[in-house]
Amino acid sequence: MRLLIAACVTFVMTATAFAAELGDDGLHKTPWMRDTFKDLSEDLAEATDEGKRLMVMIEQRGCIYCTKMHEEVFVVPEIAAFIEENYFVVQINMFGDIEVTDFDGTALPEKEMVKKWGALFTPMILFFPEEVDADATATQAAVATMPGAFGRHTTFNMLNWIVEKGYEGEETFQKYHARKFAEQSN
Repeated sequence: MRLLIAACVTFVMTATAFAAELGDDGLHKTPWMRDTFKDLSEDLAEATDEGKRLMVMIEQRGCIYCTKMHEEVFVVPEIAAFIEENYFVVQINMFGDIEVTDFDGTALPEKEMVKKWGALFTPMILFFPEEVDADATATQAAVATMPGAFGRHTTFNMLNWIVEKGYEGEETFQKYHARKFAEQSN
């Protein structure tokens, strides 16, 4: 019984270490998010220099699905550590006013850039390759988009599929996820 209690306490303490706090803008803030000038070309160059993949998260204040991701998925120690190790994460506020510069050089406030990209729901996560053409927009350049909230297994498998460059191969994400889920169940 003591071992079970100790394990539960350890899990809660570990999850708390990765928990996101709400910022002044009402969005969740995590230790693995980067505070940048939101120039995607510069962010991509910095991510690549660090050997990481650029991940852009579009979120909004009061989003119950964003909260679900931050409180149930991103706090899983394995997922938080994987993001920290492999991703350069930039957060975009769906209704924010901070200027964002797209890969094509267009500079707009966050809320206008989100409209340009056609994002309608949050959270929406865009994943990028190591190189992007200078005339491409973020939505054109993204190798994958994760629209909405997903569970821990789907999210972890998506993060891995991107790092493994699964989008370049024959195995679609859905088949990759099914295979990984079956492997984890055995």
